[in-house]
Amino acid sequence: MKNQNIKRTLFSCGLCLLITLFTPSCKKLDEFNPTSLSEDNVLKDFAGWKAYQSNCYTGLWGSLIGLQYGLTSELGTDLWTFPFANHNQYKDIMAYEAFTTSSGIIKNVWDFAWGSIEDCNKTIGLSTQLKDGAANANDIKILVAEAKCLRAYYYSVIVAQFGAVPLITTNDPVKTLSPKRNTIAEIYAQIISDLTTAAQDLPVTPYQNNAGRVTKKAALGLLARAYAQGGGEGLTENGKSYWQRAKEVADDLITNKGAYGAAMYDDFAKVFASANNRNNAEALFTAYGLNPYDPSYDVFTGNTKPNLYLHYYPKFDDAFGTADIFKRGVNSNTSNGYYGRLNQQFVAPTKYLINCFNATYDKRWENTFVTAFTNYSGVQAINSLGTGAPAPANVTYAAATVTLTAAMCTKYGIDASHVGEKIYPYIDVNARNASQNATWQYIPSVWPSGNLGNTSSLVTVANANVHPYPLSPTEDRFFAYLSKDPLTAADKKLRRYVTVNIDDLFDPSDATGSTYKAVVSTNGLPNSALANLFPAMMKFNHNFDGGWLGGNFQQKLGNIMVMRMAEVYLIAAEATFHGATGGSTAVQDLNVLRQRACRNPADFNPGTGMQLTTATLNDVFDEYARELCGEFNRWALLKREKAFETRLAAYNNTAFVNFVPSRHYNRPIPFTFLNQINNASEFGTNGY
Repeated sequence: MKNQNIKRTLFSCGLCLLITLFTPSCKKLDEFNPTSLSEDNVLKDFAGWKAYQSNCYTGLWGSLIGLQYGLTSELGTDLWTFPFANHNQYKDIMAYEAFTTSSGIIKNVWDFAWGSIEDCNKTIGLSTQLKDGAANANDIKILVAEAKCLRAYYYSVIVAQFGAVPLITTNDPVKTLSPKRNTIAEIYAQIISDLTTAAQDLPVTPYQNNAGRVTKKAALGLLARAYAQGGGEGLTENGKSYWQRAKEVADDLITNKGAYGAAMYDDFAKVFASANNRNNAEALFTAYGLNPYDPSYDVFTGNTKPNLYLHYYPKFDDAFGTADIFKRGVNSNTSNGYYGRLNQQFVAPTKYLINCFNATYDKRWENTFVTAFTNYSGVQAINSLGTGAPAPANVTYAAATVTLTAAMCTKYGIDASHVGEKIYPYIDVNARNASQNATWQYIPSVWPSGNLGNTSSLVTVANANVHPYPLSPTEDRFFAYLSKDPLTAADKKLRRYVTVNIDDLFDPSDATGSTYKAVVSTNGLPNSALANLFPAMMKFNHNFDGGWLGGNFQQKLGNIMVMRMAEVYLIAAEATFHGATGGSTAVQDLNVLRQRACRNPADFNPGTGMQLTTATLNDVFDEYARELCGEFNRWALLKREKAFETRLAAYNNTAFVNFVPSRHYNRPIPFTFLNQINNASEFGTNGY
C-alpha cells in the first residue's frame, strides 16, 4: 500500500466551521504529490480527486478503530470490567461513572467519525465536477461507491453511539452554526441507501488490487449489520421490518459468499493466524495496517498505529517483578520482544465472558485469551546479528531459563519438591530490520519441549500467542498458568509453574463476576501480587514479522478486522428471534460457528454441548461473546436488543449500579462541539 501525503488546509470535524483539524501527513492509498497547485485545480482532475478520495479511509485506521472506538464499542457491557485497582481508568465508558460531555474518548469517536464523513461528502460531491470525468467514468463509479460505503459505516458508528444527529450528505464549505438533528429513521435510510448503492457498484476484487479498499462483500456485510441495528429501533422498509431485511441480506451473503468473494475459515484457529493477517479470507471489512516492508513506509506517520492490544493485558511486572521467575519486564518500553509493552492493564474479562467458553471442547478459548505466561530467548537473533542484535532480542537461552529456588517456590505456592528444577523459554525471537527507519521485527518461533536451545528444531506456529491447552502438569516452558478448570491442591502440587485458578481471581462478594480481588495479603492467592493477573485478550496483539513498530512497543501495525463473515451468521440467527423468516434457522447458523470451533471433530455433538438442537436469544448473546468478544460490536448489540438492564444486572453489577436507561443508551454530545454552536441548548447533550 502506498502512502500519500496530500495537505488538507481545513476540514470540519463536528459539523461546524470552528472545529478544525490540520493534518499535514495522512496515510493514503495512492501516490500523488501535487506541487504549487491550488486545491481547486487539483481536485478538478481525476488524478487529484482520486488521491483525495483516500482521505475517506484515514479516520478508519489507528484513530477510530484503534483505542477510541475499539474501547467505546465494547466497554460498559456484560463482557468487560476493571482489573484490580484500576477503577478510575475509563470509568465513564466502563461503568457509567462521572460520565459527562467532557469525556475525552467519546469526543474522539465523535470527531474522527465526523471528520471522515466530511471527506466522504467532499469526495462524492466533487465526483461530478471532474474535467476528465467521462474518460474515467468506471473508476469514478467504484471510488464513489467506496466513499458511500465508508460514509455509511461512519454514520452507523455515530447513530449507534449518539442517536439522532444531523444528517449531512453534501460538502458545504459554509458550515452551519445551528445544526439540527435528523430522525433515527432518516439516518438509517441514508445508511441503507449508501450501502445498497455501494453493494451494486463495488467490485468483488478490490480496486486496482489494493487490499486496503472496500469491496462488495464489505458493503453487504455492513448492510446486514445496519439493518439489524435499525431493527432494534423498530424501523421498517416497504412494509418489511429491518430485522427481516437483515435476515435476507445475511442469508444472501451466506448462500452466495463465493460469488461475493466472501469466505469463512473451517477452523477458528485460522482467523487470527499470523499468516492470514494481511490477507484474511474471512474479513469483510478491514482497517489495513501500515506495512514496514513497503518502500513508502514512514515510521513517523501519525494517526496510524493503534495500541488497542495492550489495554487487554495485565502488567506482568506488577504480578511477578523481574527478579525471579519473570526475566524480561513489560512495563517499560523496548523491554520485551515477545509480549510488547504492557503498561496499561485497563480491561479484563468478566466472569460471564470467561464462563461462556467450555474450553474442554471449544478451541476459541486459547485462541482468544492468553492464560499461560512464558519467558523468551533470542538465540536466533544472536546467531545472525551477534552484538548487533537489538536489546529486546539479545537474550541467551541460559538467561531465559529459570532455576527454581526454595524462595521462589515459597513466594508463588509452588511445591517444594520442584526446587532445583528448571523452567525453559517457550519462545525464541529472531530480529530483522524491516525498513530504513529501524523498525525492528521480532519474529517468534517455538522451542519444542526438551529442546534445550538447539535452534535447528525450532517450530514456526500459526499464532505464537497461543499456548498448548490444557497446560500439561509436566510442562516446563511456562512459569505461570491461569487455569479455567479449577485445579485441586494435589493437581497444583504436580506443577513446577505458578498455578492460579481463574475463579480465585474474582471477589466472591460480587455474584455477577464483575469484581476482581484487590492486591492484599488476605485475598487467598499464593502471593497477593498475583491479583494483578487476568486472562489477556490477544486478538490485536500482532506478534509476527511486519506487525511490530520497532522502537514503540505499545503499538502494532497489523490489520484489524472491523467485520468478518462470522458476524453475518450471528446476525442471521439473531434476526430470527425478531420474527424474521426464510433461509437458515438460528440453530443452523449458530452450529456453523460452533462446529468449526470444536477442538476435535468428534466433539461436535449434543452431548458435549457444542451442537445445539434448540436455541434461544441467550444462546445468540453467548455465541456473539465467544466468537466476537473485543471486535467492535458488543455495545451496539446490547443497545439494539434493549438488553443493558438485564445483562448488566446479571453479569456486570459494577456497571449496572450506575446505568440509567433514560440516559445511557446514547453517549453524551461532546462539550467542545456544543460550545461552538449557537443552539447548544436546543441541540441537547443526550441527557448528560
